[in-house]
Amino acid sequence: MTDRPATYRELFAVAAYRALFVSRSLGIAAATLRIVALSMLVFKATASPLLSAIAFSIGFLPQVAGGLLASSLADRLRPRPLIVAGYVLECAAALVPATGALSIGATLGVLALLAACTPVFNGASSRLVAEVLTGDQYVLGRSLFNVASGAAQLLGMGFGGLAVAAVGPEYALLISAAGQLLAAAVVRFGLPDLTVAGGSARTSVLGQSWATNRALLGDRRVRRLLLAQWIPPAFVVGGEAVIVAYAAERSFTETAAGILLACAPGGMLAGDLLVARFVRPSVRVRLVVPLMALLGLPLTLLTAHPPMPVAALLVALSAGGFAYQLGLQRPFLDAVPEAHRGQAFGLLTTGLMTLQGLGPIVFGLAGQLAGTSFALAAAGAGAGLCSVVWAGVSRRERRPRHRPTIVASNPEVTR
Repeated sequence: MTDRPATYRELFAVAAYRALFVSRSLGIAAATLRIVALSMLVFKATASPLLSAIAFSIGFLPQVAGGLLASSLADRLRPRPLIVAGYVLECAAALVPATGALSIGATLGVLALLAACTPVFNGASSRLVAEVLTGDQYVLGRSLFNVASGAAQLLGMGFGGLAVAAVGPEYALLISAAGQLLAAAVVRFGLPDLTVAGGSARTSVLGQSWATNRALLGDRRVRRLLLAQWIPPAFVVGGEAVIVAYAAERSFTETAAGILLACAPGGMLAGDLLVARFVRPSVRVRLVVPLMALLGLPLTLLTAHPPMPVAALLVALSAGGFAYQLGLQRPFLDAVPEAHRGQAFGLLTTGLMTLQGLGPIVFGLAGQLAGTSFALAAAGAGAGLCSVVWAGVSRRERRPRHRPTIVASNPEVTR
């Protein structure tokens, strides 16, 4: 296999990837708009900061249930109708609060149930990317997904505030619903109707999901690659969660606080673009440790109270370290069984969402009790320690290991 980086021209020459890229970008922008509008709608109706915050984060923690109990569906069902169904459910998640037919509590409960399905749809989409892209195209394709996701979130956040101010949260939710329907149409008419990857209809979804997750987590190499992609982001996102409080502590203006927040996604996008497009695949693997260390070091330097421009640069540099994940994507794909890729990607997403949902709580509490400087130092030190641990792990993992044996209630599912 060649060691040259893939090109964007090669990516977009693949029709299936074009459909997935466009639909994903539309879907994330629409979902972000829904989050903003729903949070404002709940606060408008209840004047409760707690309920508004719950509405903002309702799509994260419920994913644990879907990822653990139903993620095998990503490998058992045909991907095109499954992904279309995901966007249709996202459309419903915007329509339910827009109509006002349910109480706030019931609405949040419905949204939590819909969020639990997210790992299944994400797993199916990620598996398709692995199937239609070859060699380094896969890493560049995943990187471009990350870039587009960050840009779509920025667009959704910015447009969300303007849309709510212009037409109100209810109509903003209807715009979000329309965006999800458009994403569903792109998949329905732009994605080939590919076959099922694996799984057995005679094994229960719950049984296969549980058994496969246990087998994946039981394999040392897969488990280490999962933890390496779960834990460092939890520290960094937790540290970023106290940036607003840090800016207030430094007596920065609100505009300066907004700039600091914007530097995080900006740095992540720049890091992904540079490393994915211009760094050779073999070099990306060697950059995992230094880039992982880059996640933490700038956060600890913030505790020295640098001037605002330097603080903004440090936040951007820290977020640029997220490009370390590019050096792990190909090894992760090679480590998991081909017939269970969809579930493996669903498990990866579940862990990411769960820990990134818990990180801000942990470090927000640390900032409340011990100050933002302590919280930032702890977050940076945690990410730095992860790089030290991974350096030791990578030295011990020179010999190839066998892929996990998937044990389920039906022997036909074993590999």
